[in-house]
Amino acid sequence: MERIRIAHITTVHPRGDTRIRVRELASIADAGPEPVVLFVQDGNGDAIEAGGSIRILDTGPVPGGRLARMTQGVWRMWRAVRSLQPRLAHFHDPELIPLGLLLKCFGHRVVYDVHEDLPRQVLTKYWLPGFLRRPVSWIVSAIEWLAARVLDSIVPATPKIAERFPPRKTTTIQNFPILDELVEGKVIPYPERPAQFAYIGGLTRERGACEMVNALNHIQTSRLCLAGAFQPADLQTELEALPGWQRVVFAGWANRIQVAEILGNARAGLVVLHPTRRYPDAYPTKMFEYMSVGLPVIVSDFPLWRRIVDDAGCGLLVDPLDPQAIADAMQWILDHPAQAEAMGRRGREAVENNYNWETEARKLAALYNKLLRA
Repeated sequence: MERIRIAHITTVHPRGDTRIRVRELASIADAGPEPVVLFVQDGNGDAIEAGGSIRILDTGPVPGGRLARMTQGVWRMWRAVRSLQPRLAHFHDPELIPLGLLLKCFGHRVVYDVHEDLPRQVLTKYWLPGFLRRPVSWIVSAIEWLAARVLDSIVPATPKIAERFPPRKTTTIQNFPILDELVEGKVIPYPERPAQFAYIGGLTRERGACEMVNALNHIQTSRLCLAGAFQPADLQTELEALPGWQRVVFAGWANRIQVAEILGNARAGLVVLHPTRRYPDAYPTKMFEYMSVGLPVIVSDFPLWRRIVDDAGCGLLVDPLDPQAIADAMQWILDHPAQAEAMGRRGREAVENNYNWETEARKLAALYNKLLRA
């Protein structure tokens, strides 16, 4: 039986997920002689990447929706992971907690990567009936409490998420950008760029999709490039009926090279998430990516985000529920190109000094070394 050293496991995320594949797997694969394995269920087949240092094993999609994925999909993943006997299993989805507990019982070192504050997130799930959200949130919180006391380590994506887990088992690994990952695309010098703004990420109501498009009604000389997937899908139809959509460039899902090109042609990046339970205390990954390529940012005026932006002097804060306020910030960027470019430079410096993946990668490598030595 083949036995590997480290395996990452997901039934939900795509194989190209930024946190899993671009950051965590790539940094660990670069650090060791043995291949790292990523188990997925996306139906795109097995693959070998990064010169053989990363193997992707696809157990195949599970038809039938969430319930089938959480039962049949988890069972299928259990069989696949056990066949390779990894010394350390690092899983990324809450529905895989039963799998993680089983692997722990069979002698594997197990890490739970907590991407989101799930108990809070459940309270805003549009597909979950309102009367069920709070009970489900309590159940999820109890399951994660149990997992934290049995598994070897918890890896939250933000300090706020980390507060819910035992400090002695918790290593916060934040989604900060790789310093030079997004600066290699086709970049136009800042003063020569068109009057275009960018948003990269999930396109939902909570993430300000409607407000961004409606802001274009108040600023007639600019365009907005949106890259991402709509959730729910019919939100796209609703937005296409708005007057502002006429000046939207919709790129759909974009790979990292395409993201670099979009950002290299923009005047500023937008992150106007709504003040729901889950966002004000979260570290905005996309904001740091915009900063990493020297873009000024236009972001929601949350206390945590205000501290980051004010300390770096890298952007403007707005009421995310007010399209006029968003438009006013966009117009300021266009009217003050020299100051906007200077904001972008200061944002890049803040990423170089504080908000970069290289620091987080060292923390992840140290955690793995500690668990594998134990």
